Amino acid sequence: MAAAAAAHPLVGKRFPAATLYEGTPGGAVAVGDLLAGKKVVVFGVPGAFTPGCTKTHLPGYVAAREALAAKGVAEVVCTSVNDPFVMAAWGTASGADGKVRMLADPKAELARALGVEIDMAVLGGLRSKRYSALVEDGVITAFNLEPDGTGLTCSLAPGIMAALK
Repeated sequence: MAAAAAAHPLVGKRFPAATLYEGTPGGAVAVGDLLAGKKVVVFGVPGAFTPGCTKTHLPGYVAAREALAAKGVAEVVCTSVNDPFVMAAWGTASGADGKVRMLADPKAELARALGVEIDMAVLGGLRSKRYSALVEDGVITAFNLEPDGTGLTCSLAPGIMAALK
């Protein structure tokens, strides 16, 4: 029988404080306020409008939104090291409006605080590795980080759904 996978070192810790942006540079969102008192799924991707993110990652969470809500998830949040205008446009183009909050991390503040930053010069420099997190009242209860930082396995919606069972 195979041993169970070890929990990520972030599990049990508070989700880091950061300021993200929704829609415009004036749409600042304090992560601590966003997570307070509720169950939230946060997932990070390397870039808006990139093939894997657009064809697989984000659509999976959009499709799973009702199932996540049925498990008590109040919000689903997508973050990427992009500007807020790009994140808003990507959300609209992907049918995420009203299902997944598209929050920009333009200075990679959150990516750095989580330790998931990755240098991807071809995509413009510093980006976020792919991850998903289940956060309950600000505490990380599950954290899935792609082994290579960019793959499409454990950070997808089914990976976080498994943490909700």
